[in-house]
Amino acid sequence: MTVLPRRPVLDSVADSAPASPVAESGDAATPIADSVRAQRCFRSGQVVRILGVSRRQLQYWAETGLVVPSARTNGGHHRYTFEDLVALRAAKQLIDAGVSVQRIRRSIGSLRRMLPEIGRPLSELVLVATGDLVLVLHEGTAFEAISGQEWIFAVSHLEREVQERLGTAKRAGRRMRRPEEARSGS
Repeated sequence: MTVLPRRPVLDSVADSAPASPVAESGDAATPIADSVRAQRCFRSGQVVRILGVSRRQLQYWAETGLVVPSARTNGGHHRYTFEDLVALRAAKQLIDAGVSVQRIRRSIGSLRRMLPEIGRPLSELVLVATGDLVLVLHEGTAFEAISGQEWIFAVSHLEREVQERLGTAKRAGRRMRRPEEARSGS
């Protein structure tokens, strides 16, 4: 089980204004990056309404590390950034498509190892569910999230291979039948 780093604490949060997040450092709270400070943070109730998930689902996903909120208030309440909403929506869509929460968690762990430059796979990558598999579309290729097996091949390579094999078959004196000839029996 991977232990995730502590998330920033918020001094105060208003529904309509960006939060003032601070990170915990020892016993004292210290300011965190301006990029997080400038983001609007959403309360759990707002996230529930926006995404159509239950409060319990949201809480479970945070507790188990599927999607951990970016900040907390001094009172311990979760606050979600827009990036968190993107990650939550991706997780919800994968689950709705039939991917288990455990597989999503394993996929996230594998993606963090395979692509260390990606900090938050659910919000930074394009993920596609096919059955219980999670495919990742990244830099012109598609691969399975856990194994890393590539799922897209270059059509031009297949075309060249077909031409080479058909050319070889004709040179060997064998005539390749077209599909319509095979069906008619001629």
